[in-house]
Amino acid sequence: MATILTFAESRAGDLRKVAFETITVGRQLAAGGEVHAVLAGAPGIAARADALAAGGADTVFTTEHAALAEHNPEAVSALVAERARSGAYRAIVFSASTMGKDLAPRVAAKLGVPLAADVLSVAIDGEALVVTHYVYAGKIIGTFRVEATPAVVSVRPGAISAEPAPGAGKIESVPPVGDPAASRVVVTETVLGDSRRIDLADAPVIVSGGRGLKAAENFKLVEELAQAFGNAAVGATRAVTDEGWRPHSDQIGQTGRQVSPDLYVAVGISGAIQHLAGMRTSRTIVAINKDRDAPIFKVADYGIVGDVFDVVPALTAAIREAKQH
Repeated sequence: MATILTFAESRAGDLRKVAFETITVGRQLAAGGEVHAVLAGAPGIAARADALAAGGADTVFTTEHAALAEHNPEAVSALVAERARSGAYRAIVFSASTMGKDLAPRVAAKLGVPLAADVLSVAIDGEALVVTHYVYAGKIIGTFRVEATPAVVSVRPGAISAEPAPGAGKIESVPPVGDPAASRVVVTETVLGDSRRIDLADAPVIVSGGRGLKAAENFKLVEELAQAFGNAAVGATRAVTDEGWRPHSDQIGQTGRQVSPDLYVAVGISGAIQHLAGMRTSRTIVAINKDRDAPIFKVADYGIVGDVFDVVPALTAAIREAKQH
């Protein structure tokens, strides 16, 4: 058994899906031990602690301060590092989200330990943590041993599904470390995307388009398919965003967003290794491409060889009809 510390990510006062994923990872590592979560934010964030307890956290440490309303990397990393020093934690788990990629290295540096970043899986093997991670742009999955204590890891969003483990979790209020308002780095504003769209990191279904769509106006086929699912986000390849067909925030791949939805539909995407590095951990991959030799079919669970201009409208119609019954 081990005691694991996790960071519960929130945005604008609401918990993010990855907060529960890190708790699930913590429970897997604890193997019967305890999982503690750190929740920090503006006054009122402590009201979300009950949800973390229902998600499997045995203790939730809450810190509220007006200067934590926006992302405050210096104050939050100091808070997590201080909590890590106060307990005999075997590991500290972050999500490899944008926020986690900012905080995890800071905490590791403060503790003087290495960081295993953007891992796909993690387990305890004797005195070491064993993690897997894509290397060489996703061509190989490497296995690494982390022997430092505590081990600091960040887990790719969606790589491990959240599994609630309701219990009588304790909630404890703790003060911030120092004055968060005195941080040298101040985030003055967070500009969110279209609130009507599902964020790629949270979407259970992603429909992505590539150059096979031939023109920006043909992306309506991808949007209509996503709308038919009802719970889908729209993604794109780098070639598409470079052409200006879609905003760069939609880009999925090695230099874009890394996603792991339940279902990933690749429309007119050849499957360059840079794109695969961002989506190959999706649970189910459906590829639609007229080139039967396209690399995307090597990672797809289901492949449709055909013209996207024929296949996608038919698929959209079939999904709409199925949802009516």
